[in-house]
Amino acid sequence: MSFQVRVAVAADVAAITEVIGASVRELQAADYTAAQIEGALATVFTVDSRLIADGTYLVVSEGERIVGCGGWSYRKTLYGGDHQVETIESSLLDPAADAAKIRAIFVHPDFARMGLGSLILKAAEDAAEEAGFRRFEMGSTLTGVRLYALKGYREVGRIAVPVGGGEEIGVVRMVKEI
Repeated sequence: MSFQVRVAVAADVAAITEVIGASVRELQAADYTAAQIEGALATVFTVDSRLIADGTYLVVSEGERIVGCGGWSYRKTLYGGDHQVETIESSLLDPAADAAKIRAIFVHPDFARMGLGSLILKAAEDAAEEAGFRRFEMGSTLTGVRLYALKGYREVGRIAVPVGGGEEIGVVRMVKEI
């Protein structure tokens, strides 16, 4: 298989939404309950259109099909999407003092365990480094912690993120310095 990475555009939102839904429902089912998953898909695991507008969100395609997505941000928001319960913090980060935020990496389950998460992570880190950042921070799902630890991230805390309906999901704050 041949995978291509490119910057996401607004026309990709429907395909990105489909990838996120399939990824979360299948690949994260061992870490979150069905109620947590559905709540998160309506709030936290939604497309963050600011990332697309900023040109920092990427998609991976196999042929014409988008099979993975993720990116980085030079804004303060650590996680979430357009419909999250919490307030989005869109202030700009200072590359000399702040960590770039690695954001919203999802892989369609049909393409899991093929290195796409690593491919997206590396592309995001490379782009953030090119923008002057020397540190990275993320809010990882419980499912992603193992991969990110293998890629040099270390856990610095855990938070409970509200997803509506009285539900919360566990998110792990992780950091990496280069």
